[in-house]
Amino acid sequence: MKKGKKYLEVSKLVDKTNLYSKEEAIKLVKQTSITKFDASVELAIRLNLDTKKADQQLRGAIVLPNGTGKVKRVLVIAKGENAKAAEAAGADYVGDLDMLEKIEKENWFEFDVMIATPDMMPALGKIGKILGPKGLMPNPKTGSVTTDVAKAVNDVKKGRVEYRTDSYGNVQVIIGKTSFTDEQLIENLNAFVSLIIKSKPSVVKGEYIKNISVSSTMGPGIKIDANSFDK
Repeated sequence: MKKGKKYLEVSKLVDKTNLYSKEEAIKLVKQTSITKFDASVELAIRLNLDTKKADQQLRGAIVLPNGTGKVKRVLVIAKGENAKAAEAAGADYVGDLDMLEKIEKENWFEFDVMIATPDMMPALGKIGKILGPKGLMPNPKTGSVTTDVAKAVNDVKKGRVEYRTDSYGNVQVIIGKTSFTDEQLIENLNAFVSLIIKSKPSVVKGEYIKNISVSSTMGPGIKIDANSFDK
């Protein structure tokens, strides 16, 4: 892929051989943003994990201290009191089998996150083939299968991000926007990295974090010195 003139210009600001402190990296990620819109800031961490082994796969969710800057549309699949609680908490859509049918028959995806109560999971399983590939299938590990639907809706609205390791042991999440202050981005960055450090599987020997980098949408990657985090 040919890189544009703007990209090449801002790339000169980044020394690819250098490991930056998190403060320097956050300043640079803003300077190297080349989009006309308020770009997202993405964090990528490469971990020393053998993800073929179940005990070395990380998956979960975190509510970032300052949110992600993106408002997510929430669909809650629940009945009765739980459905009422979801509506009161500000869910964008609430329903049960009617919503699942709409997804299946009309290919309807006007939502970013799906939350479901455990009793609805058998019905959801029937459309797992549709939801799974889009990363929309609720999961207890990320808090999206729960009886406390109000808390789940609030968490998503506050800026909950889900994460999971890919087959190479990489984790990628959005930690905010380039319009955030440096302090807000650093706070979000610290919160996520400390969660990853705490989630280190006990079987992992030697260096756990191989690489940490941040980038803005379409901007170059900036490597951060892993030692600038409390371990």
